[in-house]
Amino acid sequence: MQKSFDVSGPAEIELRLAAGEITVDAALEGRVEIELTAEDEESQRLIDEATIELREHSGRPQVIVDVPNKRGFNLAGMFGRQGITCRVSCPADSGLNAKTKSADATVRGTLGGLNVQTASGDVEADRVSGGANVKNASGDVSIREVEALNVQTASGDVDIQVARGPVNVNSASGDVTIGEAYDNVNVNTVSGDQDHGAVMRGNVAAHTVSGDVSIAVRRGSKVFLDCNTVSGDTRSELELSGDVPNGDGPLVEIRAKTVSGDIRITRAPAPSDSTQGVHA
Repeated sequence: MQKSFDVSGPAEIELRLAAGEITVDAALEGRVEIELTAEDEESQRLIDEATIELREHSGRPQVIVDVPNKRGFNLAGMFGRQGITCRVSCPADSGLNAKTKSADATVRGTLGGLNVQTASGDVEADRVSGGANVKNASGDVSIREVEALNVQTASGDVDIQVARGPVNVNSASGDVTIGEAYDNVNVNTVSGDQDHGAVMRGNVAAHTVSGDVSIAVRRGSKVFLDCNTVSGDTRSELELSGDVPNGDGPLVEIRAKTVSGDIRITRAPAPSDSTQGVHA
């Protein structure tokens, strides 16, 4: 099934697909294209009953893609992740709101906003110029660059290369990796490790029970450290002090706490030329 809608500017994509694969290309001008492909007869019957339509929502075009989930069928077990493939092409800065059970979601280009609710599907995106909200059980989350981020997961890993705005991540056993953070960061894990590659300013709260915590502070930033562990080791290349430091440069306040995990505080390397102007 294929449908195309002419739009003026970014659109909102509302997508419901229980299992399969979702791919989004956010680089098409003036149009939204939807393609649903079935891998078997039962999947085709679901596509035949699907709803794909254009609506107006708050003065912005909204494209609805709703593939029914038949009662009595375990789609994830029957089809795996290949039952139905949904391909979406839309203008840059469009928003994606997706609900799925086990479908993976892959986004190329720039989205204006990303909201995904899934049980075991992975989420991968190039760039989100607005906020990204992901709630899943065991799927991984990987985003190259995001403005603001909120993730709730049980066992999925979270990998963010660049976070321009505030970050909030809650995970049980998944590992959390944040390459560069320019704003407040709040990460809570139980057994997952945390790796903060370069923090610049704001408040950084890294709490875990048995996972290890590694935080690197960008050179030029002032640092306030409050690190505590019960049975783990704490190592720091920076002086541990309970006083807020004086001097120029942005202030980053780090509060890292573990029960049995290790804490390591280091200095991050200098920023690359492409991001030099963003760092204070």
